[in-house]
Amino acid sequence: MDLQQRINAFVKLGDFLSQFTNEGFQKKDNIPHNDLFFDGFKHQIKLAHEHNGWFKKENILFALSGWSNQLNNKCINQWLEKYQFNIKSPKTIAIIMAGNIPLVGFHDFLSVLVSGHHVLVKQSSNDKHLLPFLAKYLEYVEPKLKGRIRFTETKLENFDAVIATGSDNTARYFEYYFKDKPSIIRKNRNSVAVLTGNESENELKALSEDVFRYYGLGCRNVSKLFVPKGYNFDGFFKGMYDWNPIINENKYANNYDYNKAVYLMSEFEMLENGFLMIKEDESFSSPIATIFYEYYDSLEKLKEIILEKSEQIQCVVSDDFVDDEIKFGQTQLPNLWDYADGVDTISFSLTIC
Repeated sequence: MDLQQRINAFVKLGDFLSQFTNEGFQKKDNIPHNDLFFDGFKHQIKLAHEHNGWFKKENILFALSGWSNQLNNKCINQWLEKYQFNIKSPKTIAIIMAGNIPLVGFHDFLSVLVSGHHVLVKQSSNDKHLLPFLAKYLEYVEPKLKGRIRFTETKLENFDAVIATGSDNTARYFEYYFKDKPSIIRKNRNSVAVLTGNESENELKALSEDVFRYYGLGCRNVSKLFVPKGYNFDGFFKGMYDWNPIINENKYANNYDYNKAVYLMSEFEMLENGFLMIKEDESFSSPIATIFYEYYDSLEKLKEIILEKSEQIQCVVSDDFVDDEIKFGQTQLPNLWDYADGVDTISFSLTIC
């Protein structure tokens, strides 16, 4: 099975996913095996939401649209053009997936298969409906993928390398358990935004997407602000306002009420607008419905701090602050070459031989 065949399979998957958007479900005539899979995938989307209340239909479809936009010949070839694919004897790479947002482990799945290896997937119980169905679709559009994709709910066995994503605590377990295997072990990371006070209304409104998409549960969600001393938060709260209906969703509202009660009882100082709280705190990982903030004295000193703590940071949202920054509103729209933790999963896969 050559590289182009693998690419073609994922391009067809991208075409299939293009039928499922927040503008509606539209069954297209030119999609292979649509009669077998279209209605079934609608049902899987429904099941995914019913199983996990954080997987709101709107967020599932947002994730699907993001992958549909990336799984085309132009994006995939741009991503892969710098690599040399010459695997003669495919190995099996195990992937332990997180379940914080829909299809969060799909990039690892894609990287392993497009490299030419076999994949053994252990999913989170929070996100177990979507990927097995899409894997079955891949096997139909490219029969040579049959036998290359396995899922397990039990102990991982018979694999040559591993990519595991979890918390700082589970990472310590992974590092010990997989110490004799080539591995990528990911820990907790969060994203930050650097504000100067000169942001436009549109930039702050775009920032709200980085804050609230997926309820802030992703590592690419902004959970921490760096602001200059004397910063006026009125403009920030105005930029967040379009997301105010989120407080009507029970799981989010329960977290908001709980965290607000904790802050009040602990006599912590915080600001809030009825659906979002901001609290001064040096930590990067803030609870749901809360954003931490920290004042800075100078942008140059802040660059040093962010570099020093880079292993805790996934994305830096800013405007002309650092070279690898993400523009406002773009954190949940990564390109295929935007690797989690900056670790190149294609290069890793190609070393397993």
